[in-house]
Amino acid sequence: MTEKYFSSSAEPSIFDKIVSNPSGQDEDTEFLNTRVSNDPITVADEIRDVWEPVEQEPGVPPLLTMPGVLSVEDLNDPVKETVATAFGADEAKKMPLLTCNDVTQDERGLRKLIDEGCFRAAVNLTSRLLTIYGQGYGRLGQPAKHTPHSLQLWFTRFALLAKLGLHDLCQMESDAFGELSRPDIFFEFYPEMYTNRRGSMASFSFRLLLAELPMYLGAPNVAMHRLTAMANICKRIEKLMSHTKVENNVKFWRRRRVRVQHSIINCALLLKNYNVANHFIESLIEETCWTNEELGALYSAAGKIYLQCGDILAAEKKLTSMKKLGLTSPAFQVQEFIDRGLIFVAHNDFEEALKNFQKAATLEPTNVMIANNVAVCLLYLGRMKNAIETYENMMEKNTKQAINEHFLINLCTLYELESNFSRPKKLVQLQRIAGQHRDLCMNVDICLKLHSSN
Repeated sequence: MTEKYFSSSAEPSIFDKIVSNPSGQDEDTEFLNTRVSNDPITVADEIRDVWEPVEQEPGVPPLLTMPGVLSVEDLNDPVKETVATAFGADEAKKMPLLTCNDVTQDERGLRKLIDEGCFRAAVNLTSRLLTIYGQGYGRLGQPAKHTPHSLQLWFTRFALLAKLGLHDLCQMESDAFGELSRPDIFFEFYPEMYTNRRGSMASFSFRLLLAELPMYLGAPNVAMHRLTAMANICKRIEKLMSHTKVENNVKFWRRRRVRVQHSIINCALLLKNYNVANHFIESLIEETCWTNEELGALYSAAGKIYLQCGDILAAEKKLTSMKKLGLTSPAFQVQEFIDRGLIFVAHNDFEEALKNFQKAATLEPTNVMIANNVAVCLLYLGRMKNAIETYENMMEKNTKQAINEHFLINLCTLYELESNFSRPKKLVQLQRIAGQHRDLCMNVDICLKLHSSN
């Protein structure tokens, strides 16, 4: 659910809002969560690093990658600034977030900041570490030598900027990398340093991040083009791996290809191109490599896609297919209740939807997404007080997960619907946020609606 849902009762349905985070994880989790195994697959570096370089035109100097940090100022903590405005500077000083000065100036310090949830400080530290590589502030467009470590630093920086919602800065800095296809991104460009190593120095995750980035900048068609190109390369490499007769090599590249196809589905949904989304999810289902658990998750994801395009009957068929697998784990019991609840929402039967979401909540009482669905149904049934209590109880049970953009906007919108004097309750939530001592990947003023008239 989003604020848009609350502001307009004329929308034909709300299930597309409710299913926006089916896994109950952080809000930046992708729509399609198929529970494909994340167990590591052991392969040699030469298999992991394979990528297709762009052929260079003979006699033409190669275009090189010359990045640089564009922001000279460290990122500030917007939560601390909001607390200072609302409660005074003394209260803000009680928020002891780590800064980049509090950790070792290396990868270990960077990891500590990320583990502690101090993402802005981590971005600030990447600026310092990239300066050591001659790629800091003011170095954009200047010759640079790349290593796997320097590229991993850039990937970490861009991933953090994307997580913080700083997509414009992320795009401006990442433009220097293009699509990571220039020759100086490959080991072969540095024969004196990497005599016997070939392939891409940039990680697969780095490539995927840059391909997905346009989705967050209002250019999903650009993202779709990049992702499709990535998927085609992965298919060719997967086919090549089949000739090695090593099963792990094929599995490794199949998993990468499937991961890109997941992103294509997400992008197609953003474009509301349901034909493309349906094509890819059905093609994944038809593959014979899945365990029953993975196939069940694919059926569940397909059902949600069909709900988004209004095909309730097809969604019900996917739920039936999932049930026929005979999966009995608690996780799939929860998923079945959620999926059934969403189908009832599509039928505008909020009473039955509520019953199913409540059954899911009984099995996973700290699942924020399920609590949100319960609260939405309560609101539609005219039980606003109970809806607010549901949100507030989850803030107590699972504060870390509940402090996310959609959850807080929904709660604060209900505060405004409940009373013309909602600010004190919003400030209570601000204090709760401040007490987490973690960076937030959202605009606190907007989420808490602190500039609202009530």
